[in-house]
Amino acid sequence: MKARIQWAGEAMFLGESGSGHVVVMDGPQEAGGRNLGVRPMEMLLLGVGGCSNFDVVSILKKSRQAVESCEAFLEAERATEDPKVFTKIHMHFVVKGRALKDAQVKRAIELSAEKYCSASIMLGAAGVAITHDYEIIELG
Repeated sequence: MKARIQWAGEAMFLGESGSGHVVVMDGPQEAGGRNLGVRPMEMLLLGVGGCSNFDVVSILKKSRQAVESCEAFLEAERATEDPKVFTKIHMHFVVKGRALKDAQVKRAIELSAEKYCSASIMLGAAGVAITHDYEIIELG
């Protein structure tokens, strides 16, 4: 996997993924930025949420669950002193579908956390306390 980060002036950077997609990262105004893009640590949190949500949906589909929507809401805490690493991340999943089985949703989240989501497993190994919960919304 490769990435290229290019400084775009002031506190703005353009990140290009190995697959050719570009994202804008920018700092807050108090750090010389113009608030025109996500912060790098926000990008990291988005990556963790995207990785885990991808797994959950994929596992539910493979287990023939009629999932129609899955949202992951993440809240993170960071250390107060430099380096301001993540210390805690909580993921709340809202899974919508028809006749979804609670045990299947729970298992999909567990499998992501314990086996498949490289991003969250890596952060957990680095000492970040990661917790999960979920709710299921039945669509009529």
